[in-house]
Amino acid sequence: MTEQTKTRIPTPLYAAAGAGDAAYEQLRKLPAVLTELSDKAAASLRAYNEQAGTKAAELRGKAQEADLVALRESAASAALSFAQVAQERAVAVYNELVARGERVVGTGVVEAADVVNSDIEATEQPKAVEAAVEDAKAVEAAPKPRKRAKPAAPAE
Repeated sequence: MTEQTKTRIPTPLYAAAGAGDAAYEQLRKLPAVLTELSDKAAASLRAYNEQAGTKAAELRGKAQEADLVALRESAASAALSFAQVAQERAVAVYNELVARGERVVGTGVVEAADVVNSDIEATEQPKAVEAAVEDAKAVEAAPKPRKRAKPAAPAE
């Protein structure tokens, strides 16, 4: 007699199969969605092309009517005034930096000079240093020792 075994498929496997089936169903709808989107894109493109054509004609008309010499002169005068304002601001900033630098350097130099002068006035040469300087002078003034004569080599 043959034994019949009953196998049970785990639940996560059923879930994966269900997800695959749902994805397949959505993919089958994809060609219809693509067709619909491409039709909408083509219609939008036609509308925007017509709008662009009318806008371009309108701008050409305005360009022909515009006084280019007046526009050029206006742009030149505006650029000149902007350049003058920028120059004035740059000079003002430069002058502020110069004044600040003068204050910093001036006070620093005066303070440093005051510190050095007070140190010079407050310190005297220590007696040990004075004695060492006098000893060094005495050593320099002392006669140098004479070199010894080498003994003569014995005659052979």
